[in-house]
Amino acid sequence: MSSDEQLTGTWVIDPAHTRLGFSTRHAMVTRIRGAFNVVEGTAVVDADDLASTKVTITIDVDSVDTRTSDRDAHLRSADFFDVEKYPKITFTSTGVDEVEEGSYIVNGDLTIRDVTRQVSIPLELLGIDRDHQGALRVGLEGKRRIDRKDWGVEWNTTLDSGGLLVSDKITLEFELSLIKQ
Repeated sequence: MSSDEQLTGTWVIDPAHTRLGFSTRHAMVTRIRGAFNVVEGTAVVDADDLASTKVTITIDVDSVDTRTSDRDAHLRSADFFDVEKYPKITFTSTGVDEVEEGSYIVNGDLTIRDVTRQVSIPLELLGIDRDHQGALRVGLEGKRRIDRKDWGVEWNTTLDSGGLLVSDKITLEFELSLIKQ
């Protein structure tokens, strides 16, 4: 079976082997990384018509984890994600393009804090194989930089140097493992 034939079907994110993360500059000198630990998602793929592929992802924002409880609490607050009002981040694809073998652009609508904007996410196919229990898995990775202010995430403070405590540019990091249904 070719990899195109293997790709066709319905895939579900394996949250135990998936990382949807982010990184940004802090105090202009260090990089802070975090992830969302509760993620659900499905991809319905037709390898012969990738444009019709449907991807949906839902992130539980309360599951944000930067390994620092005070920072996580601040990220959950109204200053950033406002989890009380906006408990979910969602992504719904509008199309998929294969730009070269094993390289894809997933276009879609990203909703954060009730603001929806179109984004294009580059993903690289790492492989398709059966795991030790016989399940067919696919691995994908990618990164995409966004400006958090485009989604209404605007809190910041100015440093004595004139720089900002938190960069407006956020790198989204995708390390995906999906299981074919």
